[in-house]
Amino acid sequence: METSPSPYGQYNNKYRQPLFQFDLQLFAGEKTEEPTAKRKADARKKGQVGKSQEINAAFVLLAGFMVLKVLGGNAVAEIMNYSTYIYGNLNVDINEESIMQMFIGMIILLAKTSIPLMVFIMIIGLAMNLAQVGLNFSTETISFDPNKLNPINGAKRMFSKRSLVELIKSLLKIIIIGYFIITYLKDEVFQIPKLIYMDIFAGLNKMSDTIFFLAFKIIGVFIVMAVLDYAYQKWQNLQDLKMSKQEVKEEFKQQEGDPKIKGKIRQKQRQMAMARMMQEVPQADVIVTNPTHFAVALKYQSGMSAPIVIAKGQDLVAQKIKAIARESKVPIVENKPLARALFAAVEIGAAIPQELYKAVAEVLAYVYRLKRKTRYYA
Repeated sequence: METSPSPYGQYNNKYRQPLFQFDLQLFAGEKTEEPTAKRKADARKKGQVGKSQEINAAFVLLAGFMVLKVLGGNAVAEIMNYSTYIYGNLNVDINEESIMQMFIGMIILLAKTSIPLMVFIMIIGLAMNLAQVGLNFSTETISFDPNKLNPINGAKRMFSKRSLVELIKSLLKIIIIGYFIITYLKDEVFQIPKLIYMDIFAGLNKMSDTIFFLAFKIIGVFIVMAVLDYAYQKWQNLQDLKMSKQEVKEEFKQQEGDPKIKGKIRQKQRQMAMARMMQEVPQADVIVTNPTHFAVALKYQSGMSAPIVIAKGQDLVAQKIKAIARESKVPIVENKPLARALFAAVEIGAAIPQELYKAVAEVLAYVYRLKRKTRYYA
């Protein structure tokens, strides 16, 4: 079978059919365009923004351990004082009133030791959200969506690229953080037997120092990973918002209006303006023509600073103006230079320029003389 070269692929000479060809329509829906400002704003309203939950978790952990480091001593002292008070009053009769007092004391102790920690963690969590996405309140993410109950959609989400990335991230976190824990504790584990020879307070201080040092070391690693995750989430969100060329065109039509519809609107507006202009022709004092190409309708009343153009047209419109003028018995004067000048220099509804006063005055004077003669002979 012979073939001949072609810019569109190879052709079968016998049947003149292409052996292969590219169908560009297959690429019509490819999302290659950067998201527009409207696309980003709509996504933001729906809560689709690039943010990392790892950032929130890392800084909340950091804030929590910092508060525990600073206020932990006071909290322990408060708990010990209250415990001493309770055990020192065990000989008191156990009744409803004493149980209520113990319960109230425990509530007050819990509030004094935990509220500062919870408030500080809440502030840090809000601050991290504001730092990532700014002030943005959306109920789209928490609204009920029946599609989320669809098992097929659920399976697609489970085996999607995003789920795979999240799985890899989780494994990396476990491996990296586990490595730091093992390398740190393998040296510290030999210090544990020494705690037997310490008093209880020294032993607790040693254990707390070890725990806090390890915690801050792990949180440091966690923060680095969270920053990298934030950069990835921003990039992924931008990829998700990318648009195809057709989507860009559709959005432009929605914002600017369909060109066909806009063209019909402009055509309708021109028709309405033309109809209003033709209604004004019978009110004119004179029609200045050239004699086939241009027609300009002039009107002058006492109190006007200068005559005004109430209608004008070229070619077919000019013939229509003259036809209406004949039906309404409006005088028609042929003056080629004046007709061209008025058509080019004066818009409808505007007064004639000063340099045309003399020429227009001569035409109006001629028309007024003609009207007086007509009334005289009538």
